[in-house]
Amino acid sequence: MFTIRVYGLLLNNGHVLVSDEIIRGQCITKFPGGGLEFGEGLKDCLVREIREEIGLVANDLEHFYTTDFFQQSAFHATPMQVVSVYYTFAVADPQAIPVVAEPFNGMRGDQVGELFRWLPLESAKPEDLSLSIDRIVLGMITQ
Repeated sequence: MFTIRVYGLLLNNGHVLVSDEIIRGQCITKFPGGGLEFGEGLKDCLVREIREEIGLVANDLEHFYTTDFFQQSAFHATPMQVVSVYYTFAVADPQAIPVVAEPFNGMRGDQVGELFRWLPLESAKPEDLSLSIDRIVLGMITQ
């Protein structure tokens, strides 16, 4: 079984946008994006996810990275291989994104939702992100 995930890398003034989400009771920091739906293209998926999550239109999508190794899903009880595809993208006004300064900004594990914040690339560390593939991609961005 496979799941295909599509994530966006929004870079702005030496920062990258990250999403702090509570997924199945776990606090997860990741890049914005989500699961490919049946009948959807990869870019269409990212445009939809950005519209749903951030409320803005993603444009100028450029392929950045696709996983080239096996990754077991951390969120599925049955064996599930994750294939993640990353695109850089732009929005008309990055400053229009409602962001917080602190991770999870008071969210608790029993809540549902997500918050966005700008992660400074100059001081970003792999452990700033929860998902192993995102950590690899962060390393690629900061090189």
